[in-house]
Amino acid sequence: MSRVAFIFPGQGAQTAGMGRDFYEQTETGKQVYDRATELLGFSMPELCFEKNDRLDITEYTQAAMVTTSIAMMKVLMEQTSIRPDVAAGLSLGEYCALTAAGVMAWEDAVTTVRQRGILMQEAVPAGIGSMAAVLALDSKVIEQVIENIDNVQIANYNCPGQIVISGKKEAVELAGIKLKEAGAKRVIPLNVSGPFHSKMLEHAGEKLGKVLESVCVNAPVIPYAANVTAEYVTDVSQVKPLLTRQVSSSVRWQQSIETMLADGVDVFVEIGPGKTLSGFMRKITRDVTVFNIEKLEDIEKLQL
Repeated sequence: MSRVAFIFPGQGAQTAGMGRDFYEQTETGKQVYDRATELLGFSMPELCFEKNDRLDITEYTQAAMVTTSIAMMKVLMEQTSIRPDVAAGLSLGEYCALTAAGVMAWEDAVTTVRQRGILMQEAVPAGIGSMAAVLALDSKVIEQVIENIDNVQIANYNCPGQIVISGKKEAVELAGIKLKEAGAKRVIPLNVSGPFHSKMLEHAGEKLGKVLESVCVNAPVIPYAANVTAEYVTDVSQVKPLLTRQVSSSVRWQQSIETMLADGVDVFVEIGPGKTLSGFMRKITRDVTVFNIEKLEDIEKLQL
């Protein structure tokens, strides 16, 4: 019997038109987008389906991504008998995992990430911080190189050969030079609006903690792997502190996948736009089955 994980992408996977077929061809998908519009006070279909400048702005991106992934998951579960045994999401995607695990109502997830996006957007003035992807260099080497550079840290352990660093712009640039000297194939600056998952966002995390105080959370119905620890969360008291820390902590994605693999998970269903997580999975292991749900037709191909 297969053990199934639902996994959800984070910021950067968004694209104009994402989820349109779920909205136009299913009543459940339409209801999710329309409800998100009511909750947030702007047109979610217009944001997600039409080409516009707002979709790539953090305060809008986060709510758009969560709405889209939730709509896709709800339709998937309506049209099939497939249910997750565990869940995880990359950074922002963790809020979708919380919904899949029964920890948070999807409506609360959408309204919370809207506030999260605003707080992260406002945390650091534009141009002060940056992020960069480090390719083809072992994470231990990266850790050693940046250990002696102030104001830079690992933001994402995505997969072998792809680590993201984050921090003050000058520190990230200096780290890039040192990492190339240490053997990195490439160090690629990322087109992001802030130094996400760095200590520069600690204050934003504290403010998010205040937002979370009024959000109802329940004990997980299934385990989900938290970004901060890469371990399963089964205790409801851990949920809010981990989400608060997540904003300024490293995303341990590879380690989270390894936790699920050790638990016998052999089917991973990526739900949301793009195939980013599936690409990471191929570099972590090829001994599992991976499906992508980003179009309505993808559900028909999903057979376990």
